Amino acid sequence: MKKKAWIWTGSIVGVLILALVVTLLIRAQAGKMAVADDEESLLVQKVSEQELSESILVTGKIVPEDEQKVYLDAEKGEVTEFKVKENQKVKAGDPLFVYDSSKLQSEYNKAIRERDLVQKRSQTEINQIAEMDKRIANAKNKPAPSEDGEDDEVVTEDVNSLTSEKLELETQHESTKSEIESAQEQINDLDTQIKEMTVTSKIDGIVVKVDRNAVSTEGGETNPAVHIISSQPFKVIGTMNEFDAVKIKEKQKVIIRPKVYKDQEWKGVIESVSQFPNEEGGDEEYSDGGGGGVTVYPFKVAITDDTSKLRQGFHVSLEINIDGDGKKIAVPHAAILEEEDSNTVYVLKDGKLEMREIETGTSNDEFIEVKKGLKKDELVVISPLEDLHDGMEVTTFDEIE
Repeated sequence: MKKKAWIWTGSIVGVLILALVVTLLIRAQAGKMAVADDEESLLVQKVSEQELSESILVTGKIVPEDEQKVYLDAEKGEVTEFKVKENQKVKAGDPLFVYDSSKLQSEYNKAIRERDLVQKRSQTEINQIAEMDKRIANAKNKPAPSEDGEDDEVVTEDVNSLTSEKLELETQHESTKSEIESAQEQINDLDTQIKEMTVTSKIDGIVVKVDRNAVSTEGGETNPAVHIISSQPFKVIGTMNEFDAVKIKEKQKVIIRPKVYKDQEWKGVIESVSQFPNEEGGDEEYSDGGGGGVTVYPFKVAITDDTSKLRQGFHVSLEINIDGDGKKIAVPHAAILEEEDSNTVYVLKDGKLEMREIETGTSNDEFIEVKKGLKKDELVVISPLEDLHDGMEVTTFDEIE
């Protein structure tokens, strides 16, 4: 009986040992298969030359090409009539509203009357001078003097007297002409003032606001009595930081995406980037999150597509495309291991992995320039990047073209 028990016990132990050996063999085989699977899933790609273009993303706001805000002038008195209404189209020179010019008109009429009186006096003087010329001519044409010469003296005295009177008339007439010029200057000045009492549009556009109750106060903020926006296509304005501003040039293409139209976009071009920092609001800088300030610069974009669906004040996102300056050595973004102070990649060389630090440059959505650390046609690992180490042997891999 004891012998049977020992036999059963030995059999059970043998079975357990056999099961353990089989389990270890299966696990080892599974481990080898896992390694093989990992090696098979290792993806690599050749370092290549790429034409890189960069996209800069900024935000902006839709504004009219031009606008005119007309404020009331307290010195000109009360407005007697508004000539426009909201949503009305106007052209440059069209009247907007009129101040009370009755007092000026009265002064103007008075100045006209005074000038006319002086002009009549001037004409009288002209007639007198002409008459004096006739008298002098007649005096000179008198009969020849007698032998004793007495009549000759009388003729000479008459001519000299008449000539003296003529000079006095001419002097007086010069003074009268000066009076006429002064009177006309006053009339012209009053006419200008009267015309300025009618405020006109300076641009072709649409009246977006008419405030008949606008109040003008000295030193205080007031609303415009009339606000006009240009009928020309809308534009986009905004600001960009100093790092982007130095890359932007006029005529660069822009894609404009209004926030209210999520699935639509408009085309445009850079019209200008200011050489001077933004001073709107009195703050020229914002924090870059790294303890330093970044200066921002105003820009303007011309919209080349139809802007009839857009409205003043729409907020938009803009994608500015910057063309590259020739082909450059580049790798996919997926190959980059971003460290705290550096960028590294795994290079597959002679069946082993080599961790290599690289210096990067410009990029696009897919590739990034490698300024230093790699050569064309070297193989870099795309994925997976986990559980890899420098000097690791690789027997199988897949190369992406």
